[in-house]
Amino acid sequence: MHDIRAIRDDPTAFDAAMARRGLAPQSPALIALDARRRDAVGEAQALQTRRNEASKAIGRAKASKDEGAAAALMAEVAAIKQRLPALAEEEAAADAALADALAALPNLPADDVPEGADETGNIERKRWGSPRAFAFEPRDHADLGPALGLDFEAAAAISGARFAVLRGPMARLQRGLAQFMLDRQTETNGHVEVAPPLLVRDEAMFGTGQLPKFAEDLFRTTDGRWLIPTAEVSLTNLVRERILAEGALPMRMVALTPCFRSEAGAAGRDTRGLIRQHQFDKVELVTICAAEDGEAEHERMTRAAEGVLEALELPYRRMLLCAGDMGFQAAKTFDLEVWLPAQATYREISSCSNCGDFQARRMNTRVRGGDGRGTAFVHTLNGSGLAVGRTLVAVLENYQEADGSVTLPAALRPYMGGLERLAPA
Repeated sequence: MHDIRAIRDDPTAFDAAMARRGLAPQSPALIALDARRRDAVGEAQALQTRRNEASKAIGRAKASKDEGAAAALMAEVAAIKQRLPALAEEEAAADAALADALAALPNLPADDVPEGADETGNIERKRWGSPRAFAFEPRDHADLGPALGLDFEAAAAISGARFAVLRGPMARLQRGLAQFMLDRQTETNGHVEVAPPLLVRDEAMFGTGQLPKFAEDLFRTTDGRWLIPTAEVSLTNLVRERILAEGALPMRMVALTPCFRSEAGAAGRDTRGLIRQHQFDKVELVTICAAEDGEAEHERMTRAAEGVLEALELPYRRMLLCAGDMGFQAAKTFDLEVWLPAQATYREISSCSNCGDFQARRMNTRVRGGDGRGTAFVHTLNGSGLAVGRTLVAVLENYQEADGSVTLPAALRPYMGGLERLAPA
């Protein structure tokens, strides 16, 4: 959400930021809506002042037995009383229209976010690890997985496309990966584990920016709740409509949850395998901090996600997303892309975003200063640490052998009961 006062103060800068997002100038319409609201408020305040003055004048006119003046003043007061409800309606309508218009606009890109309309404008910031040189043609996980317990046909019979059933050691590998990630984020990186609700109300989805713009990407229940597309929604909204003590920040949380996405905008993309599912598990990181700590926390969160890939010895690269490729809520985003041998390319496995005060304004979440007087909006950050299914894909493809088996990374073996490899049935 944006501050209309900041837009009024510098509409040119606001429109320039929106242009980086590929949007036409927005300030004229927003300022016009704000002017309607302010005009209604101003007129109502002036009329209320005049009504008070006229009411006192009526008493004086009656005291001096000037019935003509008293009658005229009484008629004026009556007209004011009739006008005020209409002004209240005008103010409410303009206020709602302004709020809706502001809520539909994405976050402003940070100054150091590169220009660009799409992923071709993203910039590689670092690369870790070297892709393995295979002595055979590496297979796609969707071809490799069925003999190891990855069943897409059974899932399709139960639920349709973009679902999977995992059996035996494959199911244990998914569980082991998730547990490994949770342990690392809590024990090594100091995040507090949270087990949040999977169903949330409209207000929570609005607070983190999924509503109203992305309703078609979500699943809604018959009672009006929403299945979370990411634990970011539940975790971030734990502080909604609160004023936090300065000493409570930064708050660093982590959750392992199923995530549910309709993939409405991804028809025809990654239809095979686990890359793009309607239901998947993800370890999500969320940080609530003071404004001055946002940049440092963004780097810290990104390193926490990178540490998982390094511990699993999976080659990856860090990409700084351009303005046109960032998510709606983000002011700055680092994507981590893991190497997938079958595709001979890097694919996104984590997205770590600094949202500034964008979500905090939507949730009305503030921090009180050390002097106990003023308050300021907090800054929020979120990132995957990591998407479990995509990490499973990376392990299968990077550690596969010519006979169809998969050697397990050393870091995962304690979570697999000492098992060192998955062998085809």
